[in-house]
Amino acid sequence: MPSAASTRAGKLPFVVWVLAAGTFLMGTTEFVIAGLLPEIASDLGTSVPHAGLLITAFAIGMIVGGPVMALATLRLTRRLTLVAALAVFALGHVVAALSSSFTVVLAARVVTALATGAFWAVGFVIVTAAAGPARATRAVGVMMGGLTLANVIGVPIGSFVGQYTGWRGPFWALAVLAGLAAVFVGRFIPRTEQRAGISVRAEVRALRQGRLWLALAAAVLIMGGVLATYTYITPLLTDRAGVPAGAVPLVLIVFGLGALGGTAIGGRLGDRRPMATTLTAAAVTALALFLLIPLSTGPVTSVALVFLMALAGFTVNPVVTSLAVRFAGDAPTLTSALTTSAYNTGIAAGSALAGTAMNTSLGLTGPALVGAVSAALTLLPLIALALTGTRQQPRIVTQRTAPAPAHDDTTAPVPARH
Repeated sequence: MPSAASTRAGKLPFVVWVLAAGTFLMGTTEFVIAGLLPEIASDLGTSVPHAGLLITAFAIGMIVGGPVMALATLRLTRRLTLVAALAVFALGHVVAALSSSFTVVLAARVVTALATGAFWAVGFVIVTAAAGPARATRAVGVMMGGLTLANVIGVPIGSFVGQYTGWRGPFWALAVLAGLAAVFVGRFIPRTEQRAGISVRAEVRALRQGRLWLALAAAVLIMGGVLATYTYITPLLTDRAGVPAGAVPLVLIVFGLGALGGTAIGGRLGDRRPMATTLTAAAVTALALFLLIPLSTGPVTSVALVFLMALAGFTVNPVVTSLAVRFAGDAPTLTSALTTSAYNTGIAAGSALAGTAMNTSLGLTGPALVGAVSAALTLLPLIALALTGTRQQPRIVTQRTAPAPAHDDTTAPVPARH
């Protein structure tokens, strides 16, 4: 665990960076499949739309599997849970890479999603506890930064490698890297750290807090708003904004950089002013998406607004994740898993509504309108959190014998003086 001096100096424990690396691998495997679908479909003898079930299966596995695996591993030490999740993650990729059956590959994706859900649920709890009350949101931001960095670096590299080695090449690479990550996690998670004696009943009882569900609602709405637009951003860019098809990957990298920057900003500012940060970011996200409707006729304004919606939208994520874990008090694991499920629910629902809107008279601007409305609705649970914030005091679960008292979420923990 970090010393008090290192915490005051602003340094995060090394374990936070190790878990961020694991999140990078899991984020890569979730999204890289989209760039490999034609190769997978051809190799496994199925259609591209049918191969798309590999993406759907992973999302469902994350939504349902995260909470289930969080409860199933409740009696295990967190260190063992993380190592086991990475081992299963690696094994799932090995099975998929060796198989010539679409059904087996589909099943392997579901198992991989279950392992990913367990890793994220426990990982968020560990980084929050390891960083301490004053830097919990920053630690969550770093871990979530692994996911956004996967979109910027991991997915493009994986897709590029897959063009030359076949789709199995990236799967083998992810299996090997996950095995190495398991070794590092086993090394750097404190050996003396044990799971608190929390029962399934206590974890479920923690869900009674209304503020917890407000944080989860904000997670669903903000992610649904941004991803509703992002899912169908390519036709908007090429057919409306006039961006050449060959330049679209560059715009997607711009989006990824915006998401990475937003995650970093949310992690930095969220500990000091969580509600001011999230309310401002959600409002800017809604504005950027609304402006994308009339201003998406030119490439420059379109790219600028795509960057802005990613920057502002992803600023919200680490803050609401950290708040959700804090609201759960001494039973945070199930809550952490539900936060991951909330993001994936937002992605699934937002994308579905955006596709429906695009088939109406709104056309290419339909997804942006759906995204803008969803982002604007995010303000409702955030405002409710701000109004109720002074009535209760959430606690951050720590791995020390005497947890440091946490301040109210609306004022945030007072950072240590430098």
